[in-house]
Amino acid sequence: MKDYSFDEVIERRGSGAIKTDLLEERFGRGDLLAAWVADMDFATPPFIMDALRERLKHPVLGYTAEPQDYRPAIIDWEKQLHGWDIRPEWISYIPGIVKGIGMVINVFTKPGDNVYIMPPVYHPFRITTEENGRKVVNVPLIEGDDHRYYMDFDALESIPEGGGVLLLSNPHNPGGRVWTREELSRLASVCKSKGLVVVSDEIHADMALWGGKHVPFATVSPEAAEISITFCAPTKTFNIPGVVSSFSVVPDEGLRGRFYGWLAANEFGDAPIFSHIAAIAAYRHGYEWRNRMLEYVEDNIRFAEEFCRDNIPGVKALKPDASFLVWLDCRGLGLDHDALVDLFVNKARVALNDGEMFGTQGKGFMRLNVATPKSELEKILVRIKEAVASLDDADASR
Repeated sequence: MKDYSFDEVIERRGSGAIKTDLLEERFGRGDLLAAWVADMDFATPPFIMDALRERLKHPVLGYTAEPQDYRPAIIDWEKQLHGWDIRPEWISYIPGIVKGIGMVINVFTKPGDNVYIMPPVYHPFRITTEENGRKVVNVPLIEGDDHRYYMDFDALESIPEGGGVLLLSNPHNPGGRVWTREELSRLASVCKSKGLVVVSDEIHADMALWGGKHVPFATVSPEAAEISITFCAPTKTFNIPGVVSSFSVVPDEGLRGRFYGWLAANEFGDAPIFSHIAAIAAYRHGYEWRNRMLEYVEDNIRFAEEFCRDNIPGVKALKPDASFLVWLDCRGLGLDHDALVDLFVNKARVALNDGEMFGTQGKGFMRLNVATPKSELEKILVRIKEAVASLDDADASR
């Protein structure tokens, strides 16, 4: 077993990292512990760094063809991890998943058309739709008594026929749900009957926790395969978002012809030189590293759960099925949006994503990134504990 350690604290300030170097711009102060942007503070795996260094030994960084092993590496990884049999022609590089969403919206809808999202959900779903002149239609998730999110099929079935696009976060961000095969199959049936194209954002697919299994949307039924455009990437799992290595999988020939034809016409399917190299290295050599990383993340999630339960009244850390993002239910603090943000930023001096960013359904929540050395996570949680305690002290002095 290789010696992979995730306890090393790596100073990211000054590296151009959005997470640390844009704190002043985004939060109004730079002295915050950063746990907002969804990348990890762990070192990028050595087998990826070695592959990039090997290529840099050649002195010419010219136009480069797709490596022969690129598609086989993806196919083998998806088969091994998710049981998904992908054909080579189904795959195309895309220059980022959010960019891919914008591309699908432009190919399959017209200005003013409906794009359906299920908030609380990853905020670029809404922003990209709006900025492309389409109409966002919210079909909010239902929060169950178990504090887990569920699709509102009554609302979904009331969507009018006539087409459009539905954006699916699978696994769900920020709630952490791994959707079941039954849920996804029912969603596919509804969307097929409404004429909707489903974009399944599966960037967190490789990060199912606690022995759980991710279910690719396209695999749940023939209907799902006919209407789906799936976006995947090694970037979250292997901490390489700065090397854009996203790809799409489109099983249906008709959808594929329209989408990939448009990508080819605009040369959006041509990858930069390091994208393929990083992806191949991740998928050929990353299985053990992934497993070790997930074990560490699971320990951090347990630690956050227990710390909040034992030390921070009014804040509940909801255990995700997948990913390193923990949805903090802060509604027990009884604070409005501005007061909650002020508590975290100016009193705790930590940078998290506020829940309303993901839709009004996220009011009273904060999103915490636990993909950091445990020592750093503990500092963040201690600061939150002390800030919440200061609220109690203030109330007691009145």
